[in-house]
Amino acid sequence: MCGIVAYIGRKQAKPILLEGLKRLEYRGYDSAGIAILNGSIKVAKAVGRVSVLEELVDRQGGFEGSLGIAHTRWATHGGVTDRNAHPHCDDPKLGHGIALIHNGIIENYSVLKKYLEEKGHSFSSETDTEVLAHLIGELYRGDLEKAVQAALREVTGAYAIAVVCNKEPDVLVVARKGSPLMVGVGKDEYIVASDQSAIVAHTTQAFTLQDYTVAKLTRDSFQTNTVDNVPVTAEVRELEYDLGQIELGTFDHYMLKEIYEQPHALRMSMKGRIDLRAGQIVLGGVSTFARELARARRIVFVGQGTALHAGMVAEYVMEDLAKIPTDVDFASEFRYRNPMVEEGTVVVAISQSGETADTLAALQEAKQRGALALGLVNVVGSSISRETDAGIYLRVGPEIGVASTKAFLGQVAVATMLALFIGRRRFLSADYVRELLEAMHRIPDHIEKVLQQSDEIKKATAKYIDRENWLFLGRGYNYPVALEGALKLKEISYIHAEGMPAAEMKHGPIALIDNGMPVVFLATRNSQYEKVLSNIEEVRSRGGHVIAVATEGDESIRKHVQEVFWVPDVPEPLQPMLTVVPLQLLAYHAAVMRGKDVDKPRNLAKSVTVE
Repeated sequence: MCGIVAYIGRKQAKPILLEGLKRLEYRGYDSAGIAILNGSIKVAKAVGRVSVLEELVDRQGGFEGSLGIAHTRWATHGGVTDRNAHPHCDDPKLGHGIALIHNGIIENYSVLKKYLEEKGHSFSSETDTEVLAHLIGELYRGDLEKAVQAALREVTGAYAIAVVCNKEPDVLVVARKGSPLMVGVGKDEYIVASDQSAIVAHTTQAFTLQDYTVAKLTRDSFQTNTVDNVPVTAEVRELEYDLGQIELGTFDHYMLKEIYEQPHALRMSMKGRIDLRAGQIVLGGVSTFARELARARRIVFVGQGTALHAGMVAEYVMEDLAKIPTDVDFASEFRYRNPMVEEGTVVVAISQSGETADTLAALQEAKQRGALALGLVNVVGSSISRETDAGIYLRVGPEIGVASTKAFLGQVAVATMLALFIGRRRFLSADYVRELLEAMHRIPDHIEKVLQQSDEIKKATAKYIDRENWLFLGRGYNYPVALEGALKLKEISYIHAEGMPAAEMKHGPIALIDNGMPVVFLATRNSQYEKVLSNIEEVRSRGGHVIAVATEGDESIRKHVQEVFWVPDVPEPLQPMLTVVPLQLLAYHAAVMRGKDVDKPRNLAKSVTVE
């Protein structure tokens, strides 16, 4: 959600911080700010894009210095205003000159604020973050690291913070609990960020802060301790990807780039995991638990948004191929519903970032209740990956566009491989597994074929972009794809769209259909094809215009629909990996034609790290 960048080294901090903020713009934000320390702390804050902040900094001048912090804010406490933007400073009456940036939520901020007000502190913003800055200032006794540790021992909630102090011009203190933060290690410099995309331009080495860890950075050294001042060892490792992977290249938007990266992403996700010769799935990440998975009595997938839709596909494929009772649940509801977790329950958390707060909390709750905890995540070393008993990385590469595309594909692919891995150990024959694996191996080539229809999809979409209400309908495996198609359209084009099972339409939503209303059907040849055709006729008889995703060669469907997008014929359990692609392109083209900011849709964040 919010973005953190901080720098200490020998170079000028300002250009590094502003560049880092721009690389974090995709995370979602409403305001930005920067503080540079050079004799005194110089602060600038502005509502809007980083470019607005950059213009303000240039106008004001005086932002020279080699130590600084910068932030993009996604409002939680307090409105979207300059004074609520970060950085926040401690009480100027104390004379410490402390500035702080913060991701997360301080849950007990009101109690702390009352305590500080009784001590004479006055506040200029509505934020929980300013309370933390004042608390550090109140506890400061000449050692910034110790003041931060003492303050964090009083805090309830989640945080990733970076703090500087005018009295310690060669020190940067950072800390984290429940919100991602990593430290890039360069030559006589450190670049701190909430996401490695802000680091890769400067170094290939970094370490991730663990929960309740505080790092004190100088220009030529660092030390890490817990908030209770117990030393901990930081593991410096190679970053997952390089700068080239996060550059836009020849594409107009990251979302389009990532849609077209899906064939390669899927090949990377399957590499080394599909053994066609032996006809088996190789999943080293969960192999230790193969016996427990084969004997599982129930599997529960938890996620939010696109990850939830991938979990819904996983529910179908797990029950179909592994024959294990499977549920899927909103992670945000699972934690608070007093869920039943019986012996033999496996809970699988799905998250692109591995930092989704609701999903992490659901996983922790499941583990407390005795479930075997697995994770399907894309980011190595993320919070969910560290919390699980075992897991499978998606390996689809960095995803910058807020509207997830290749991560969804990777989640569905990995869930399918997991179902085959378990199913082969239960009831599936070697011949059937080999047949599905051979078909799955060809999916990347099929996606490339679907992508060739982009211009046709654009032309068809143009006919309906002025319509403010759409339906997306599917059955079986394609029902979750209908939900995902509707989500993509509404989150980047701001068109109201609903996804639902095609048969559910008759139980109320059919009242919405009027003349010319666009209704998207997933109408591939599968076990429910004839029923879907009946649903299409029900829509047409009420004046709706049908856009169908259909199986190549099914020419008969043309007489039932106004528009048709084609996907190759594949086994039913694999269809979602193809049928979602035309819907991604439809949403992308609709947003562009409506003049929307595709990669930075309003009010949205790439990774939701607060509840």
